[in-house]
Amino acid sequence: MIRFSRRTALSLAMLAGFAGPTSAAEVVNIYSYRQPPLIDPLLQRFTAETGIETRVVFAENGLVERMVQEGANSPVDVLLTADVGRLVEAADRGVAQPVESAFINSKVPANLRDENNQWFGLTMRGRVVYASNDRVKQDRFTYEELADPKWKGKICTRPGNHPYNLALIAAMIAHKGEADAKKWLEGLKANLAIKPAGNDRAQAKSVFAGECDVAIANTYYMGLMMTNEKEPEQKDWAKSARIIFPTFEDGGTQVNISGMLLAKNAPNKDNALKLMEFLASDEAQRLYAEGNFEYPVNPKVPAAEIVRAWGSFTPDTLHVADLAKYQSQASRLVDEVQYND
Repeated sequence: MIRFSRRTALSLAMLAGFAGPTSAAEVVNIYSYRQPPLIDPLLQRFTAETGIETRVVFAENGLVERMVQEGANSPVDVLLTADVGRLVEAADRGVAQPVESAFINSKVPANLRDENNQWFGLTMRGRVVYASNDRVKQDRFTYEELADPKWKGKICTRPGNHPYNLALIAAMIAHKGEADAKKWLEGLKANLAIKPAGNDRAQAKSVFAGECDVAIANTYYMGLMMTNEKEPEQKDWAKSARIIFPTFEDGGTQVNISGMLLAKNAPNKDNALKLMEFLASDEAQRLYAEGNFEYPVNPKVPAAEIVRAWGSFTPDTLHVADLAKYQSQASRLVDEVQYND
């Protein structure tokens, strides 16, 4: 599904591009895998500070492919993604260009950006354990331990081929090698309480319902559930569990990123660079952190108060590009062990 952010008020007639009377000096065009409510506050602030209008096309899938098909005629300036895989895909398919910005590099750690400066992380989230407050007593986990038979019938996850889980499996491959990662995935599957299904919030619901004691999920969903006024039952799901930050035996807590890149054929390059530097700034990092309960990639910008209450953790130092590098192998392992069956 492709839709426009409401604040852009673009008509369906513009679906093929960003047609309109606005001059190039006043606009930056964005393709976004990040949902409009998550990025609108930042874009509104950017426009207020610079006078540059932002126009957004949102889609859950297919934006990189669209950029490839559009080629030199593509109207997009900046691509925003919810995971590193699509950043790497865009760079590999030749629809990104390097950005030489000492400012951005000073804000984004080296392991959270492309070594050739073709993409940059903006926010970070951990792949963690939601542990039942009533049924789980321990407060430390390793990812490897999740395959221990002592957890048989006590773990729930979303489907294994979801990008969030593929990233975790890819990280396990990077740390342990493919053979050991397969054994681990087989052990994890053997410990599942129910068939993998739903999103990360559904895993918290399963813990609340007693279907499992431990769930694998992203950190920021806990904050979204804790503050959900429209569906207050999610607050109960969140209260039933606590976040524990697992680590690899030879590393830290697995993290993924949302991120940005400059389109190869950006028609409004100068404005795009202004937007990218704004998104990397301390101000935007703070807005991201408070609005979506993710961790700023800039370690000098504090997380939101709710997030800080979960405790501190040590992010794995594995370069996030490796999550994309091993993703196809991870997907194959999911099929080989029939994880979703």
